[in-house]
Amino acid sequence: MRATRVPGTPRATGWLLAAIPAVVVAVLPLVYLVLRATDQGWDVFWSIAVRSRTAELTVNTVGLLLAVAVSAVALGTAAAWAVTRTALPLRRVWTVLLVLPLAVPSYVAGFAWLSMDVVGFAGAWLALTTANLPLVLLPVAAALRSADPALEEVSRSLGHGPWRTFARVTLPRIWPSALAGGLLVALYVLHDFGAVSLLRYETFTLGIQTAYAGSFDRTPAAVIGVVLVVLAILLALAEARMRGTTAARLGPGVARQPEPVRLRRASAPVLLGLAAIVAVSLGAPIGALIRWLGAGRSAFDGAALAETTFTTIQFAALGALATIVLAVPVGFLAARHSSRPVRAVELAAYAGHALPGITVALALVFFGVRFAQPWYQETPLLVLGYAALFLPIAISSVRTAVASAPAGVEDVARSLGRGRVSVFGTVTLPLATPGIAAGAALVFITCAKELPATLLLRPTGADTLATALWTKTGISAFAEAAPYAALLVAVSAVPAILLEISVFRSGRRPEEAVLESATRGAQS
Repeated sequence: MRATRVPGTPRATGWLLAAIPAVVVAVLPLVYLVLRATDQGWDVFWSIAVRSRTAELTVNTVGLLLAVAVSAVALGTAAAWAVTRTALPLRRVWTVLLVLPLAVPSYVAGFAWLSMDVVGFAGAWLALTTANLPLVLLPVAAALRSADPALEEVSRSLGHGPWRTFARVTLPRIWPSALAGGLLVALYVLHDFGAVSLLRYETFTLGIQTAYAGSFDRTPAAVIGVVLVVLAILLALAEARMRGTTAARLGPGVARQPEPVRLRRASAPVLLGLAAIVAVSLGAPIGALIRWLGAGRSAFDGAALAETTFTTIQFAALGALATIVLAVPVGFLAARHSSRPVRAVELAAYAGHALPGITVALALVFFGVRFAQPWYQETPLLVLGYAALFLPIAISSVRTAVASAPAGVEDVARSLGRGRVSVFGTVTLPLATPGIAAGAALVFITCAKELPATLLLRPTGADTLATALWTKTGISAFAEAAPYAALLVAVSAVPAILLEISVFRSGRRPEEAVLESATRGAQS
């Protein structure tokens, strides 16, 4: 198959060579983890993979994954319908409140439930369901907004009530979006380390960390890591297959919004249900933070908090810089070229989408001990881990930014005698800079919140806000942990603040802008 490209764009050969470092960084953890898990032979690998400990972790992980995914799909679908298709009062306010849990990292929610002595399966289920519920609500709300209301109106005209119409007409059309959101939730649960570790519920991620820390033989940790990666890849493939499936319209024309359903006597139960979701997902974490911030005022250590914040900013900035630099060639290729080698490079660079942070960290620990001893427990290895994990976010941003830059401007520059490198540096890059900068900001925030890889790869004696919260919460020092949790929530809320600014600058209705922008952020 011959490569196709936008007329006038440079050939892909040089960009493919420039993209090799990104592919190596993305694939290295997976390859080395498999090699490390099998270096004692496949017999040892299978004996560990099928032993009772692995089976116990599998049951725990799959049970929690199913419980959280089913709960999130049920609650998220119902909430999306309530805020997009009903005549409830203050729908805009409910929309924002239901999306805001995205700004609360799962381990901050875990800190809140642990401080209330809700631990084990129940605590992990509550923390992960409330933290990930928007991942279902957002795509379902988007599907409801884009779906043609004609079929629902026909159903109502035939005498079917709103509930029967929803069950027989609306639900089958939005089910693909709900299922895609549920698979994304399942993938997040499979990746999660912070909430389950704080709430003392052993899943694969916590089992890997325990096996790594509790034995001189690290082979069991590597084997469990491979099993976790296999499950993550299956979920990632399923989620990618379902992503983008939306409700179909019945004809051409501008999208028309249906008449809102008037719930009448059902208004009070629906409002109480939405209030309960908001109270559990936002009220509990924020209430716990306020409580422990007040209790810890006398023991507040401003110097330690400032030092930890500076360390977090330093690591996150280095991680964002390295990730964006690696992502630029891949993103440019994906935007300007279409060929099998280009698609293979992009797919390989997206390996981090399926790799949980704990497995990336474990693989890089093994790699550092064996082949990069000067980097072991030093900043470069941590930055490498961030790049491997968050390359997909950066590549998506670069690809979108480059694709938005008119290719015709590049053609004009070449017709005036500019070389390929000069055109990229003086035309393409300046046009794409705002989008690339937005991607760098998103990677920066994600690095600042990252926990499992930072725990294993950070330099000795260095703490970030996430690791300090995890350490202090682990010894039940809730008052000392509260300032770190509050700062993490503030950092996580930055995208929400930027979103609000974009809403006011746009001419769209606020609830539509919130849902559309937050959906893009959640998919990233």
